[in-house]
Amino acid sequence: MNKFKKIFLAALGLMILAPLASAEHLVILATNDTHSQIDPVTKNNMGGMFRLRAIFDAERKINDNVLCVHAGDAVQGTLFFNIFRGDVEYPLLDSLGYDIIILGNHEFDNGMDELAAHYSKVKATKLSANYNFDRTPLKDMFLPYTIKRFGDRRIGFFGINVNPVGLISGKNVEGLEYMPCEDVADATARYLKEVQKVDMAIMVSHIGVVPETHGGDEPTDATIAASSHYIDMIIGGHSHTDIDPGSQFNRIPNADGKIVVIGQNNKTGTYVGRYDINLDDLSIEYARIPVDNTWDSRADYPAMKAWLAPYRVDIDSLMTRCPIATSMRYMDNNSIEASNWISDAVKEIVTEVSGIKVDAAVMNVGGIRTDMPKGDVNEGVIASMFPFYNRFVVLEMNGADLIEGLQAMVNRNDFSCVSKELSATYNPKTKKIIEAKFNGKKIDPKKMYKIATIDYLQTGGDGMVSFGRAKCLYEDPRAYGDHVVKYVKNLGRQGKVIDAADKPRLRAK
Repeated sequence: MNKFKKIFLAALGLMILAPLASAEHLVILATNDTHSQIDPVTKNNMGGMFRLRAIFDAERKINDNVLCVHAGDAVQGTLFFNIFRGDVEYPLLDSLGYDIIILGNHEFDNGMDELAAHYSKVKATKLSANYNFDRTPLKDMFLPYTIKRFGDRRIGFFGINVNPVGLISGKNVEGLEYMPCEDVADATARYLKEVQKVDMAIMVSHIGVVPETHGGDEPTDATIAASSHYIDMIIGGHSHTDIDPGSQFNRIPNADGKIVVIGQNNKTGTYVGRYDINLDDLSIEYARIPVDNTWDSRADYPAMKAWLAPYRVDIDSLMTRCPIATSMRYMDNNSIEASNWISDAVKEIVTEVSGIKVDAAVMNVGGIRTDMPKGDVNEGVIASMFPFYNRFVVLEMNGADLIEGLQAMVNRNDFSCVSKELSATYNPKTKKIIEAKFNGKKIDPKKMYKIATIDYLQTGGDGMVSFGRAKCLYEDPRAYGDHVVKYVKNLGRQGKVIDAADKPRLRAK
């Protein structure tokens, strides 16, 4: 073989191999349900905005194409939101460099006027394909979709939001028109593919991937993926699900048998979802980056720290004050003990503040946001546990509606958030209630009961539709967390300790 032929063949080989060696990639970094977790979570030392920024910056240094996405519920869950009402979280979205964001249900907690004031300043592209904001303060702030170009590829992103009915207080979404996500999602993807000629259609979602999130009847990322024809990937949120690569919900065959990649990363920013898209063949590699202390050495941002410092003053004041009571045990916020304790406490609190002899209390597990420590408990801990602005109410309802409410709780796995006067057994396979009791006697469907709860459940939140049919006897004017703080302080003054039963009151038989 002569010299020139050898050179030609070598050059040809390099031409063939070059695309394989230098394929262009798009890296999407995704978080969901960060819930105002500015600092790492105490119990596991995971998460924190400084670490998240370090991860985003590290990826940007080594990849030309990086896109950062937040799938909703950036707020609500720590004292930063209780006290400053979004002044911290929303600027941080831009500080970290999020490119695309969608709304979660908790973004509406302070009403749309406040949300609009914050969102008008956020630079990230705001997406929602199934909310119509024309008759709200959020008008003109959202796009149904956006198309990003990377090399020769056009990638379409669209936002899908949760049904607000029974999940968001009605007064906080007045004027908002919801279009069912199952009607909009694949239709939007089809439009992007067939009309806009995108190469990929990616859904950014805050509807959850498991049905228990919203009463069990609403569509999920998994059901939408399974019935779709045009969606290629789903970046999810809302259900706080850990979707590991290769796990149950990670790869769902669509209606044509094509795999839809789905990712979701628990809550409080403990993981970053990393989607590596090969722009040559559009294959997707999904991985998760732990937001742990290995990033601390790269998470020193003096300007960001200085900006945050004034906000920390009030937070630190609450968290370092003298203890107001003592807890006999550690209670995880999702635990049976925490649920039992708050339910029993609410019956006492509401009976006193309302002047009504309350029969029982019903609360929701999702309303307890942080853990109860063992030992000293200060005001900041209690305020962090109950950060919402809901109000206590007393409802008069018949036994049939009460049983229906207990059934709704079983459906969504809230097995314990009732005071000790109430109990029920259910079939573990069907989750249908077998028998429900009040003070050890079978609940009479026709008898009237006075139930202490919060206005969120009164309006049908968490699927408690039957509570919306009840007569309201009393509505308290103050945030219920204020009452719980006062209640705990009184325990401390009386030398009483915080403790709770550890058996579920709604239990399988």
